[in-house]
Amino acid sequence: PGMGEAQAVPYLMGHVPEGVTAGTHYLQAISTGAVFMGAVTYIGNAPNFMVKAIAEEGGVPMPSFFGYMLRFSIPFLVVNFIILSLIFF
Repeated sequence: PGMGEAQAVPYLMGHVPEGVTAGTHYLQAISTGAVFMGAVTYIGNAPNFMVKAIAEEGGVPMPSFFGYMLRFSIPFLVVNFIILSLIFF
């Protein structure tokens, strides 16, 4: 039998020489992009879709997909992503 996933991570981490940080900059940038770009759209993550559906069912007016993109994503999330990218990366 192969090594379980729970055993693989400590095994691999034990073979990384101390002080090696090559690639962490890329990992941080990819993680930041994934978090921001996932939040940019309703379909980026299921909770946004679920909250939208529950709110609409309760009679709360919610923006359409493109309305959300134009009124919230571009002015706030994309601008924040660009600023953070320029500051940290």
